Amino acid sequence: MKKIQILMLVMLVGMGLTSCEKYLDVNFDPSFPQVSQGFAILPPMIQQMSRAEALDGRYVGQYCQYWLSSASGNVWDRQGYAAGSDVGGEMWRSHYYSIGKNVDLIIEDATAKEQWDYVGVAKAIRAWGWQSTTDINGEIILKQAWEPNRYTFDFDTQDEVYKEVVRLSNEAIADLSRAGTGVSVASLARGDQVYNGDRSKWIKFVNAILARNANHQSNKKSGYNPDAVIKLVDASFSSNADNFNIPHAGTSSADGNFWGPLRNQIASFRQSEYLVRVLNTAPARDPRLATMLTASTDGVFRGVVLNNGDPNNITGRANRVANFWGQDQPTATPPTTGKFIFQDRAPHPLITYWELQFIKAEAAFIKGDRATAFEAYNKGINAHLDWVATSIPNLPTRTLYDTERTAYLRNAAAVAQTAGTLTLSNIMMQKYISMFGHGHLESWVDMRRYNYSPDIYTGFAVPTGLTLFPDNNGKLVYRIRPRFNSEYVWNRASLNKFGGLNPDYHTVEMWFMKP
Repeated sequence: MKKIQILMLVMLVGMGLTSCEKYLDVNFDPSFPQVSQGFAILPPMIQQMSRAEALDGRYVGQYCQYWLSSASGNVWDRQGYAAGSDVGGEMWRSHYYSIGKNVDLIIEDATAKEQWDYVGVAKAIRAWGWQSTTDINGEIILKQAWEPNRYTFDFDTQDEVYKEVVRLSNEAIADLSRAGTGVSVASLARGDQVYNGDRSKWIKFVNAILARNANHQSNKKSGYNPDAVIKLVDASFSSNADNFNIPHAGTSSADGNFWGPLRNQIASFRQSEYLVRVLNTAPARDPRLATMLTASTDGVFRGVVLNNGDPNNITGRANRVANFWGQDQPTATPPTTGKFIFQDRAPHPLITYWELQFIKAEAAFIKGDRATAFEAYNKGINAHLDWVATSIPNLPTRTLYDTERTAYLRNAAAVAQTAGTLTLSNIMMQKYISMFGHGHLESWVDMRRYNYSPDIYTGFAVPTGLTLFPDNNGKLVYRIRPRFNSEYVWNRASLNKFGGLNPDYHTVEMWFMKP
C-alpha cells in the first residue's frame, strides 16, 4: 500500500485525470512549472466520484437485485465475491488513490490563496468518500491514511469513521461559509462541474451527506435522532434543482457516462425479475416501467430470475430479456444510443432531492409523525416522477407517461393514499425504485439496515441453499471486502487482526446494522 501511495504522491492527480481530458483545458504556459491548482484538480475528482459509484454499483446492483447476470451461477448474484480480484474495489481505490491526496493538494493551495470555497469543496468530497467507503467496506483505514513512511496501515472501526464524516462535514460547511480575498463564484466555477461555483448548493450537499450519516444509524437504540435527521434534510436539497448531477460529455469512452454504450460496461447485465415485478403493478402499472426498462420483442416485460440467467438467451427469441440500452434482442454490439440513465450523455445523480425526501419520510415514520412522513413520501415519489419525465431524453411517450402517472398515484396497491395507511414498506419500496440506475450503494445500506426483509422489500427473496455462494456458510452478504490489490497484497497483517482474511469476511454485519 505504501508503494502505491508514494506513486500517487509523485503522480499527483495521475489516475484521477486520465479519463477527463475534456475538462482540462488549463492552457498553462509550458515555460513555467505547473502547480496543483484547485480548478485543474477538481473536475477529475468529481468525475471519479461517479466512476467509483458506478463501477462498484454494477455488483452492488446484483446484491439489491436491480439487475442480474445474463449467465447463471454468477458469484455476485449469489451474494459472493470475486476472489483475488479488484472487482468491487473501485470505491476504495477512488477514495484512497484517485481522489486521495488530491484533496490535500487543493486544501494546501487554496488555503494559501484564501480560497475557502475550494477548501470547503475539497473537504466535502473527502467526507463523501469516507461515508461511501465505510458504508461499503465497514472497517477501513482512517487515522493512518496517507501517512508517509508506512508499509502497513491499521484499520479503524466504522463508528470512528462516521464521527470523522461529521467532524469534516462541519469543517466543510464552515469553510464554505467563510469570506476571503480568494473566494469567488467565478473562480470556483472554473473547477466546479456540478454547481458552477454556487457555495450555497455545496453546503446543501454537505448537509445531505450528514443526513445519510445520521439516518444510517436508525438501528441504534441510543444515538439515533429522527428530529436531527429531519433537520438535516430540511437544510439540504430544496428541489431537483439542487441534485448533485455529475455531467458527462459523451463524446468518447473517456468522457462518456459509465452506463452508456460507449463505455460498454453493462452488456452482460439484465433487468431482474424482481424489479420488473415491482414496477409492473396492477391495476395501474408504474409509468416509469417503459422508460427505465425494456420489453421483450413480444411486448412483455421480463427479467432474469436469480441465479438462473436468461434461459432464452438465443438470438431471435421473442421472449429474450432485453438489455439496458433498449435492445429487446441484445447483441454483442452496443447501440449508438441508449435509454434512461444508460445513455452516453446522461448525468450521474450522486445524491438527489427525492432520496432525501424518502430519508425524511423514514425518520418521521420511525418518530411516529405520520403526517410529516406522508408529505415527504409524496414529495419523493413526485420528484422522481418529475425527473424521469423532464430530465431523461427519449421518454417513450410523454402523453402516455402523464396518463399512467395519474392512474399510478391513485393505485392503492402501489402508493399509500393516506397518512393513516402509510407503511415503512411503502416508503422504502418507493425509495428503492427511485434509486435504480444510480443509487445502488444507498439502496444496499437500506437493505442491510432492514436485513433484506421481505416485509419491507415486498417479495424480495435472497439466495438460499445451493444458490447462496458457498463461502458464505449460510449467511448473507453485508460488506464488500477491501480492495485486493492494495490490502490483500500489501496489508494482509492488518487485515488478519480482525478476520479480514477469512473467506466469509464479507458476511460480517456492519456497525450501523447493530443496536
